[in-house]
Amino acid sequence: MNGSPAALYPLLRNGMRPYTREVAMLVGCQLVQALAMLYLPTLTAGLVDNGILRGDTGYLLGHGGLMLAATLVQVAATAAAVYLGARVAMRIGADLRAALFARVQRFSVREVHEFGAPSLLTRTTNDVQQVQLLAFILLTLAVTAPFMAIGGLVLALGQDVPLSVVLLVAIPVAIGVIGLIINRMIGPARAMQGRIDTVNGVLREQIMGIRVIRAFVREDHERERFGRVSADLRGVAVRLGRYQAYFGASATLIATLASVAVLAIGGPRVAAGGLQVGSLIAFLNYLAQILGAVLAAMSVFMFAPRARVSASRIRAVLDTVPAIGEPETPAVLSGTGRVRVRGARFGYPGAEEPVLRGVDLRAEPGEVTAVVGSTGSGKTTLVNLIARLLELDEGEVLLDGVDVRALDRASIAAAIGLVPQRAYLFSGTVARNLRFGAPGASEDRLWHALEIAQAAEFVRAMPDGLDTVLGQGGTTVSGGQRQRLAIARALVANPRIYLFDDAFSALDGATDAAVRAALAEELGDATQIVVAQRVSTIRSADRIIVLDAGAVEAAGTHEELLETSPTYTEIVRSQLGTEEVIR
Repeated sequence: MNGSPAALYPLLRNGMRPYTREVAMLVGCQLVQALAMLYLPTLTAGLVDNGILRGDTGYLLGHGGLMLAATLVQVAATAAAVYLGARVAMRIGADLRAALFARVQRFSVREVHEFGAPSLLTRTTNDVQQVQLLAFILLTLAVTAPFMAIGGLVLALGQDVPLSVVLLVAIPVAIGVIGLIINRMIGPARAMQGRIDTVNGVLREQIMGIRVIRAFVREDHERERFGRVSADLRGVAVRLGRYQAYFGASATLIATLASVAVLAIGGPRVAAGGLQVGSLIAFLNYLAQILGAVLAAMSVFMFAPRARVSASRIRAVLDTVPAIGEPETPAVLSGTGRVRVRGARFGYPGAEEPVLRGVDLRAEPGEVTAVVGSTGSGKTTLVNLIARLLELDEGEVLLDGVDVRALDRASIAAAIGLVPQRAYLFSGTVARNLRFGAPGASEDRLWHALEIAQAAEFVRAMPDGLDTVLGQGGTTVSGGQRQRLAIARALVANPRIYLFDDAFSALDGATDAAVRAALAEELGDATQIVVAQRVSTIRSADRIIVLDAGAVEAAGTHEELLETSPTYTEIVRSQLGTEEVIR
């Protein structure tokens, strides 16, 4: 069957070895539970035939005590089995989430882009939950079902062979009908997870863009848009729920018809004296147990289609090999901070043209190397390649003469302080964000970095200073404040190489000048690579690289480029006027 839970087993790399002890105890508890449940109908038959019908009070008390003991044993074994099943299922879910998180942490920007952030969130939460639910059902129902079905069939035959013809009809009918329903559930189950991805994506986009939505008064449009994707999800969920309802109704109908058939066949025989009343009651109980076991086993397949789809989505993440790997024997950096980019070529998957083509760059310690160019020229991509957030298609990036592919991520992170184009802060205190790259940094070091980044004044004005809690993404502070905190975070880490990717764009002119002056004094021996749109930010740089359509058009100082680079000249003219060009 396509929804077979066997498709989930490869997810557990070592099979059930991590959970062997709990599973063994669980199977033992379920065996005790099954034996107790199977013993009860036999006790009931004896109680009716030898106690109630004969009026034997002693027999009633003795067998009543046995039934009470068997019931208590069953209850205790069932509780223990459910607890152990839930424990193992929760551990499986926790292990899968940990594995997914660890794998996603190793992804480069390329893999994250391929899957999409909403889909990765769904796979780590909802998809794992579906697999976890099926694991719980497998452990608590599917293991007991064989014991109950086989044991019940043997004991039912012991009560009366002719009545067993009902079982020969009811069991195949139940399997056929339920199997047909489950087969029809596979399509909606597969579509369900994709619809959840879509809803998560739209919701995430609307939450992130709430200010833009309100600024353009597009609430009604976005409400309708969310309503459409939500209705689409609801439609698939209703289809899936309808089949689940068919499952329950069919199971009840089959069990009821089977019980009626047993009474229709056994009733006349009881009246004729060919069958004892207790045996008929016991057979009905065994019939219920057998059909219940069969339906319990089949119910696993009811949950399996959706869990199977979820499992395949989880495996797609776990089986994805990150484009950026770790070397077996990492090289060691000398710590000077020299950067070389040679013949860099990079293209995003599916793009017709590469973003960068044959790019060369040289950045020396104690110097500021600026990168400028029009939107889409590849500036941020170049910075990401230097920090090895992306992997080159061709060429090489060297830190202190060592190819970044020969370095582990820890060495690169220790050498490079990146202030990204979109300054992102994590939920938590200001101090926690500043210590992100240096967990053991002292408060004096934090305040020193804040002073350089021109952020100390507004942090002191916060209610709790360094202990002030920031919202996720830094939404509780302004864009300029986020950028200054991000600059301070890089300074606290104290690397040898600083990558400022348009990190001053949200600052006013005076603050921009103050930050750059403080950085020039503080980072005298460090290597600085600055990506900027404003000419005023990079005109005093030791070297300016001009990118145009992914290639280096020219390189030199501000004055040299005004003579040799049409692209740079046009950028200067658009920002500072013709007088600056002809000066």
